[in-house]
Amino acid sequence: MKLINVGYGNMVAVSHIIAIVSPDSAPVKRMVQDAKERGTAVDATFGRRTRAVIITDSGHVILSAIQPRHIAGRAENREDDTADNPDESEENDSDE
Repeated sequence: MKLINVGYGNMVAVSHIIAIVSPDSAPVKRMVQDAKERGTAVDATFGRRTRAVIITDSGHVILSAIQPRHIAGRAENREDDTADNPDESEENDSDE
């Protein structure tokens, strides 16, 4: 089973990910709110701004403080943009 880091040491099984989406649209916001009410939301942001919403095949919704493109890159075994600069962390990525 391959696990990927979704921020701050939290890991998710790649084989269970259905989608990685931006949290900005109204339908995604409703999905997150419904998951919170059902108790299937997992907040892995450590109090930071939510930048990605990961939807799993079990119906869980995982909130991450990392950009969706970084998470997707990790799932595809690519190095993310911060790999060249170890002093810069993806949790503090300020673009978008």
